[in-house]
Amino acid sequence: MGSLIEELRRREAASRAEADRLRSRIEELSQDLARAEGQASRLAIAREEVTRVLAEPAAEPPAGQNGGPARQAGPASPIGVVTVPPWREGLEASALPQSYQDLLEVAADAGRPLRAGEFAAAAGLGAGKAKAEGVRSRLKLLAARGWLAGAPGGLFTLPDHAVKTANPGR
Repeated sequence: MGSLIEELRRREAASRAEADRLRSRIEELSQDLARAEGQASRLAIAREEVTRVLAEPAAEPPAGQNGGPARQAGPASPIGVVTVPPWREGLEASALPQSYQDLLEVAADAGRPLRAGEFAAAAGLGAGKAKAEGVRSRLKLLAARGWLAGAPGGLFTLPDHAVKTANPGR
C-alpha cells in the first residue's frame, strides 16, 4: 500500500508542476495580449485622429505681393495646429472642436466623475475598447489643458472653474 501512496504523491506533484507551468504560460500570453491590444488601440486612435485632422478645412493661404494668393511649396499641412486650446477665463467650450464639446457636455450632464467607456457610450460612440481608448486620449488632453479634471481610478469630471463653460447654451 505504501507504493500506491507514493505513486499518488508523485502524480500529484506532476499535476501541480503542470498547473504551475500553465499558469506561467497564461501570464505570458496575457502580457502578450495586453501589448497587442494596446498597439491596436494606439493605431486606431492615430487613424481616427489623422482622419479627423485631415477632414478639417485648411486655412486660407496668405496673400502674395500682387494681392493674389501666395504660392506654396507643397500642400497645406495641419501639423502643429492646436485644436484644443488651454482653458482660460472667458474661453467658452465653443472654442473646441465638436467632438471635445460633446465630451464636456457629457461631463456636465453626468454631474459625477465618469470613466472613458461611460463617456464613449454617453456620446453615442459605442462601447468598444478602441472607441473608449480614443475617448480616453481626448479626455486626457482636455484634462491636460484644464477643461476637465482627472480623478483617481481613471475618472474624469469637470473642474470647478469649467462648469459654466461646458454648456454654453444652457
